Amino acid sequence: LMRPLRGCRSRGVVVGTVTLCLAAGWALQTPGGVSLVVPQPNINATVAQNILLSVEYSCRGVATIEWKHVSSWGTTSIVEWKSGNYVNISTVYKDRVTTFENGSIQLRNVGMRDAGYYFVTVMEEHGTNAYGTIIVNVYEIIYEDLHFVAVLFAFLAAVSAILICFMWLCNKSLHLFQKKTTHKLTASTTEEIELENIEC
Repeated sequence: LMRPLRGCRSRGVVVGTVTLCLAAGWALQTPGGVSLVVPQPNINATVAQNILLSVEYSCRGVATIEWKHVSSWGTTSIVEWKSGNYVNISTVYKDRVTTFENGSIQLRNVGMRDAGYYFVTVMEEHGTNAYGTIIVNVYEIIYEDLHFVAVLFAFLAAVSAILICFMWLCNKSLHLFQKKTTHKLTASTTEEIELENIEC
């Protein structure tokens, strides 16, 4: 019973050693692999702003860069390109995306739907990949609301001033009309009194 157990152990050690040697040999044969740095993993933006999703990759071979956007509205492929070759931009982002050699992209005129997670994948021709994530928060512009309130307040103030002037003019006209009416009544009363005195 002891001999088969020893055989299993020795086989496990041999298989483990072979696997380790194969992995080390594969790593040495692969010319360098790929590395990716994301300097700003969180970005806060306001509506209609342009944002730069900045990354920096390095590899010895030719790399393929792919960007995807994931949000509550779903997953959307943004752009995919090979360094020095073609650029395939999704129709949804056709006029809004600019690509850069270091793997970064610029997204113009962001809206609320652009908030979410941006995943970048750098795939080297030898099969090694590197991944990065950037979280983008998009906020509505507050000063536009304040601008609307200020314009509304100015409009109401102007209307109030016009109404006050109109009421003042009406009051003045009414006062003048009452003065004339009182003057006429006084004149006619005086004439009546004079007529009565003459008759007497």
